[in-house]
Amino acid sequence: MGKKRYFIHPIGVIRSPFQNLEGMPIQPGAAEGARGSVILDRKYTPGLKDLEGFSHLILIYYFHRAKEYQPLVTPFLDEVQRGLFATRAPQRPNPIGLSVVKLLSVEDNILEVENLDVLDGTPLLDIKPYVPDFDQHGQVRVGWLEGRQSNIPGKLADDRFS
Repeated sequence: MGKKRYFIHPIGVIRSPFQNLEGMPIQPGAAEGARGSVILDRKYTPGLKDLEGFSHLILIYYFHRAKEYQPLVTPFLDEVQRGLFATRAPQRPNPIGLSVVKLLSVEDNILEVENLDVLDGTPLLDIKPYVPDFDQHGQVRVGWLEGRQSNIPGKLADDRFS
């Protein structure tokens, strides 16, 4: 592959109650009730038109405090090393994350959201509406996570990715 460079600029910032990686929810499913704000740069405010009609959003963001990636990681919910791309570990070659959150309100350039599992001050890259017909699939396999999904609600991060 060529060495072409790409530039992505944050469009805003995510504010949350989580100041430290350790102790924050590991996924939105573990963050039930956790509220925060998405604050867009004002120049993007017109792009929020019609967003209030959606109940959920996909937030795409930059893991700004992630350390250098490793090809094998021991993910939350497991004690065995797994291939990085079979996990949602934050330390990635391109440290980009996504979360599906509940939209509570849109006021000017500020979105109030719930079930937020993001570190305070995280740079926001994009917002997309969550549409079940686009985003949900019937029969899915979850690999090594099979049988571990019941452990997600309330699960908090330890120091393994700090």
